[in-house]
Amino acid sequence: MYIVIEGQDGTGKSTQAELLKKHFEDQGKKVVMLEEPDGDLPQAHDLHDMILTRGYNLEPLTNVLLFTAARVELWKKIAEPVLKEGGVVISARNYWSTLAYQGYGEGISRSKIIRITKDLLPEKYFRPDYGFILTVSDEERLKRQKARGKATETFEKKPDEFQERVDHAYPKIAKEFNLNIIDASGTIEEIFEAIIKKLK
Repeated sequence: MYIVIEGQDGTGKSTQAELLKKHFEDQGKKVVMLEEPDGDLPQAHDLHDMILTRGYNLEPLTNVLLFTAARVELWKKIAEPVLKEGGVVISARNYWSTLAYQGYGEGISRSKIIRITKDLLPEKYFRPDYGFILTVSDEERLKRQKARGKATETFEKKPDEFQERVDHAYPKIAKEFNLNIIDASGTIEEIFEAIIKKLK
């Protein structure tokens, strides 16, 4: 099973992915959790740092290519072997993030992003068994980010206009790819219960 949890920064993707991982492990399943574009893989981590923490101010298309390169490494080295063994892969983000951030946010055409990704990743990557998008109000999202401390990653530092474009992208992506939208304004337990209900 391949499950993707998506959403803007501050919506709680990683927290819910960790809970899902434990949920399936408690059932005796082999589970791996990815946090694109990082994950537990040195080369993917280095690509993550290049894009998000080193302040290089890369071209939008360069971001697309580097994110995709990290995905290829994570999928081939970690996700694909687990799926072939009948395990569960839970990913916080996938290429839908690139559609939101580099597409709607930075202006790269949707068709170009999809073409590049499809050229380099298999069909299974494009068809998760379940896809979720977590949503909260801008006020709540900013409150959570503030609680985490000063924004340190490239896209968290971008102006309000960029953040609004990304916010507006996710409902469109959910509709286009028939994804489950989960209200993430409640407690961690309430959000997790809503996800489990959809899985059942």
